[in-house]
Amino acid sequence: MKVLTANRLADGEAVWYANGGWAEIIDNADLADDKAAEDRLEAIGATALANNEVVDVNLIDVTVANGVVVPVRLREKIRAAGPTNRNDLGKQARPEAARAA
Repeated sequence: MKVLTANRLADGEAVWYANGGWAEIIDNADLADDKAAEDRLEAIGATALANNEVVDVNLIDVTVANGVVVPVRLREKIRAAGPTNRNDLGKQARPEAARAA
């Protein structure tokens, strides 16, 4: 399975494509489970890049464990959570992250 990720051009925030827009958390990211869905997400990403909404657009591998979207690669796990040296900063410090833990 794959999801579409990027960095929002306005502030550099890591974002994921979800429900027709860019979300700051990976939880509700649109999942691509076949080539057609991947192609659809890639087209959305290319359009957003061309419109200067986001940069560094990529499809990344994820798994779904107990209903939670989990990136496969360490780099993407860090992008989804935030800094590794301070758990009181970044996405992991947000209230919705505490509920998911």
